[in-house]
Amino acid sequence: MIVQILPDAEADLEAIGDYMARDNPRRALGFVRELRDKCARLVDVCLAFPVVPRYEVRGVRHRVHGGHQIFYRVVGEPPERIDVIHVLPSARNYAAILFP
Repeated sequence: MIVQILPDAEADLEAIGDYMARDNPRRALGFVRELRDKCARLVDVCLAFPVVPRYEVRGVRHRVHGGHQIFYRVVGEPPERIDVIHVLPSARNYAAILFP
């Protein structure tokens, strides 16, 4: 199984890094690496994290890391691929971003 970070999620990671780099460039780089690592490790535990309430039909799940949420979808039955949709700060209104 592979993990695919979709373009919106890539843009999210870049924005997170840019924002954090204003105050602490070294921590920004490390934190973005941590988020990418958490995405990659979804391969081992893809069904362990909860489905986002109200989005069960779309199969969107989320994993929390350090005040951020990784939103992803497991593709295939049995699972063949994981698509990381977005990586957002937990304080943001994810509903408007995930499904405008």
